Amino acid sequence: MPSETIRKNAIDLRRNQTEAEKVIWNLIRNQKLGFKFKRQQPIDRYIVDFICFEKRIIIEIDGGQHNEQTDKNRTTYLEAQGFKILRFWNSDIMKNKAGVLLSIQSVLSDPSPALRRPLPQGER
Repeated sequence: MPSETIRKNAIDLRRNQTEAEKVIWNLIRNQKLGFKFKRQQPIDRYIVDFICFEKRIIIEIDGGQHNEQTDKNRTTYLEAQGFKILRFWNSDIMKNKAGVLLSIQSVLSDPSPALRRPLPQGER
């Protein structure tokens, strides 16, 4: 279960989204993709940018503040929990919204079942 500090950080991140996060949130919320997403969601010790629990998909938005090794460790951990990770650079989102949306739709429409692992308590 995420700590109180992580929960507070998630709330702060929701209030202070980057421009690229605002674009993605508007795309996945307003495009009626057929699946519910949450933003800035704690998963154990991590806070993911966007998550669809039903399809076990996490969307991560990367900007200059990201560290390649940290991202690799985070991705490895989240994939071990049964999530598929989609990563987009801020610049790609701002320059190619349609392409990013198409990538997300493609993964959402994949008929193969998502990996099913029990959700940590508090994420159900």
